[in-house]
Amino acid sequence: MSQFDVLIQNGTIVDGTRAPRFRGDIGISDGKVVSISKSGLKATDAKEVIDATGLIVAPGFVDLHTHYDAQIQWDPYCTLSGWHGVTSLVLGNCGFGFAPVAPENRERAMLSMSRVEAIPFESMKQGMLWDWVTFPEWLDSLARMPKGVNVVSYVPIGPLMIWVMGLEEAKSRDPSAEELAEMCSLIDDAMDAGACGWSVQHLGDGFMSVQRDYDGTPMVTDCMSDDTCLAFAEVLRKRGQGSIQITQAQDDIREDLIFVEKLAEVSGRPVLFNVVSANNYHPRQSRRLVDWAEKAQERGNLVYLQAVNVGNDLTYTFEDFNLLDGQDDWREVTLGDVPERMRKMRDPALRARLREDYDNGRMPIACGPIKEFIIKETVKPANKKWEGMNLQQLGEAQGRHPIEAMLDLVLDEDLRTVIFTPAFNTDVDLNREIFASEITVPGVSDGGAHTKFVTIGRYTTEFIADFVREKDILSLEEAHYRLSCLPAKMAGLSDRGVIAEGQPADIVVYDYDTLHSTPSEIAHDFPGDEWRRVQKAVGYNYIMVNGEVTFKSGACTNATPGKLLRYGHA
Repeated sequence: MSQFDVLIQNGTIVDGTRAPRFRGDIGISDGKVVSISKSGLKATDAKEVIDATGLIVAPGFVDLHTHYDAQIQWDPYCTLSGWHGVTSLVLGNCGFGFAPVAPENRERAMLSMSRVEAIPFESMKQGMLWDWVTFPEWLDSLARMPKGVNVVSYVPIGPLMIWVMGLEEAKSRDPSAEELAEMCSLIDDAMDAGACGWSVQHLGDGFMSVQRDYDGTPMVTDCMSDDTCLAFAEVLRKRGQGSIQITQAQDDIREDLIFVEKLAEVSGRPVLFNVVSANNYHPRQSRRLVDWAEKAQERGNLVYLQAVNVGNDLTYTFEDFNLLDGQDDWREVTLGDVPERMRKMRDPALRARLREDYDNGRMPIACGPIKEFIIKETVKPANKKWEGMNLQQLGEAQGRHPIEAMLDLVLDEDLRTVIFTPAFNTDVDLNREIFASEITVPGVSDGGAHTKFVTIGRYTTEFIADFVREKDILSLEEAHYRLSCLPAKMAGLSDRGVIAEGQPADIVVYDYDTLHSTPSEIAHDFPGDEWRRVQKAVGYNYIMVNGEVTFKSGACTNATPGKLLRYGHA
């Protein structure tokens, strides 16, 4: 009888604990690592042998910030993440999700997510199961779904507030004492069912509210009071369980960060702050955040930073782009369907305001300076001559104001002109400073969201290929700790994130020298005949979830060994 189901032999093991790499073998049985040997295990003792000579063997990656709540219902592997070595991920981020949702509110919930996270509405309408109402029922639905990755979920605060107060009331007032008590009780129920904590987007109702609802108004959680948020933190304190994910405004940065630290103090639990990123235009921003988080830790408040480690460039058309919401005039222009957007772009008064914004350097937070927007692809042959120009160059070439030149170009092409906004988080020294802090977690993949604009789900591959191999920002051992062990701890996954005997075999086997992401391409693989931008991975020889191979050299095996990881449950 074979001792092992699978034997990974002769690999260079980086176990996720920060321990020095070593050459060894790993024996796997019943989905778990049962033996790790530096002296070697016998191939004859295994049903299947994976030769990892010359390859890195490491724990599968843990992605803390995703929005696959809809996509997992038609894509068991949660790609891009599943392609890029992620074996466990967290749903329900930013306070957004689909539970609890009353049946009569399902369409409004999908419309909200079609704007705030830019998930195609027709894909949700055709691809979502909707076989749940409450949050515990949602977890039961997740447990039944075939999964190529492990999943755990936060309680998203937005749906919970709407469930208790109604959409308009939740945006216009504080909850009554009775309503607040009911919401706290629902968080308790969700935690009992296996939620790993709760999440919130808390951007306020001003210009910092850069991700908005379907009608352009702030999200419910943007409007909630600090006191309401702190009451939810008390639930975790009383339980002594869970964590908080918060996407927080930085308008009045001192007061906003004091509030985030107060959440950690009141809850006594880890708080994952989103987001820190190198900013080539404002280098003090990331330094200030890192300094604050480290001092908060010194004060005993468990604040962690989640950092973007891939370029924050965007590729989009004005047909459906929403990430200009942080600027009032651009938000107005990009609300509505294509005919409505085109009508607004022709409006002389709106054009005048957009010209004034441009001339005064006012810019949407997510995109960098508008003058740097580049005309990437045009539809009509007569417009090809403008490709590769930024807005400033386009205006100069036409002898017109850059805003007038761009608006007329995209109108001429029914908003199908492809625009590219260059990355502005590329400063190597700033990134080195961010990740010098031991409380910084790479990620914010936003997997499942903004599917036509970004491909951040490749962050795991880029962290190794770019930050370790090419730029030497971290050691390989430190990188795997940040990609697996640290985020597993943040999500409360006590048996994930490292390679250790007795723990589940979530493992990646890859070629360090050749690992890379493929160029961006368009894939027509969503329900409702919708498309998305994707970047795949090259160099992962094997991706293994609970002891079963899900991808072999990039090819899907169709195995679905993923599990719902109910927090606090065996």
